[in-house]
Amino acid sequence: MDDYRNRILDELLVDYLKAFGAVLIKGPKWCGKTTTATQKAKSVLKLQDTSKRNSYERTIDIEPGLLLQGDNPRLIDEWQTYPILWDAVRTEVDDRNEKGLFILTGSSVPQDNITMHTGTGRIAKLDMSTMSLFEAGQSFANISLSKLFNDENYIINGLKSNLNIHDLIEITCKGGWPANLSNDIKSSLLVTKQYFNSVCDEDINRVDGSEKDPSKVGAILRSYARNVSTLVSNQTLLRDINSMGSPMSEPTLYSYLNALKRLYIIDEIPAWNPSIRSATSIRATTKKIFSDPSIAIAALGLTPNILIDDLQTFGFLFENLCIRDLRVYSSSLGGSISYYRDRSGLEADCVLHLDDGRYALIEFKLGSREIEVGAEHLLKIKYLTEKNNIKSPSLLMVLTGGEMAYKRKDGVFVIPIGCLKP
Repeated sequence: MDDYRNRILDELLVDYLKAFGAVLIKGPKWCGKTTTATQKAKSVLKLQDTSKRNSYERTIDIEPGLLLQGDNPRLIDEWQTYPILWDAVRTEVDDRNEKGLFILTGSSVPQDNITMHTGTGRIAKLDMSTMSLFEAGQSFANISLSKLFNDENYIINGLKSNLNIHDLIEITCKGGWPANLSNDIKSSLLVTKQYFNSVCDEDINRVDGSEKDPSKVGAILRSYARNVSTLVSNQTLLRDINSMGSPMSEPTLYSYLNALKRLYIIDEIPAWNPSIRSATSIRATTKKIFSDPSIAIAALGLTPNILIDDLQTFGFLFENLCIRDLRVYSSSLGGSISYYRDRSGLEADCVLHLDDGRYALIEFKLGSREIEVGAEHLLKIKYLTEKNNIKSPSLLMVLTGGEMAYKRKDGVFVIPIGCLKP
């Protein structure tokens, strides 16, 4: 495609196809999985093509392996539509003993009652997000996360972002959906609202085969959005939902939350628990986020005009945006995300772990007035790691919504999110 925008996952996919017989790309609907996979595929099977549904179902009943015939890599798009194909792909990989045979895409996890071989060693898995600021061409992309970890002489002082607070709000409202790149803000809000409605009315019922109440799904997502980037318990969510006039039991809430996770709509960030405080003093609750912050905006009916007058709310959405981008940028480094917070109020909004054991402590601060507090937290946690003979962080960073990057005398990097790239 001439208008295809490169994704960070592109290079990972090439590497994985060289190492494994098949690769599964999983992530939320509309994030670009099929488009990215198509760049590398030599034949395509689109299982959600309704005009061929009867033909597919007959073939599945007789000999599912027939659907795998075609030039390789063969793309099996939305494989979970017919989960039996997982085992068919695994068997084909075993029989042929070749690399790069299949690319599978999936925007939901199939039903629990479908038993499949794990595919370990045959089918590798890659997570795909909505587009980061860098991938969407919205970041100035003049500061490399990789160099921050690997080059101790890396100079960032004076580098600038081209994004102001109004830009960041509009970008967050539009989300990282490829379909919204060329849309104006009004059209983008309509697209994300339609996405929200589709999740509530249709998509969630396909996850486990049970009918779910759209009004309850909407209430859960609105409550989740009001508590995005916080550590509220599910019991607190339940009380909030019940106060909206959508009464539900605790088992029902957990069932719905599980379905939304399996659709890659919501997620939870785990706590980091180093031995620097008493185990009872470290918060262990998961932090609630969306796969894309625009879903929270759609759930609450927010607009740029509302958010510019409510920067406190936007601060939580900004944190969700930063976590999304850090996950994307660190994917080639084997990155994973957690957070640290103890009962004394000491925190790091994000702990970015690399495969080799190095890690970064990161705070998200929308405005410049909060940078000092964020830096103090990071330095205190670093001191505690050293005091307790725990591996010290390789990087201390405050990610901001500002426009100027610099390294403080205490070693803390202050970097606008609009400067960052992999």
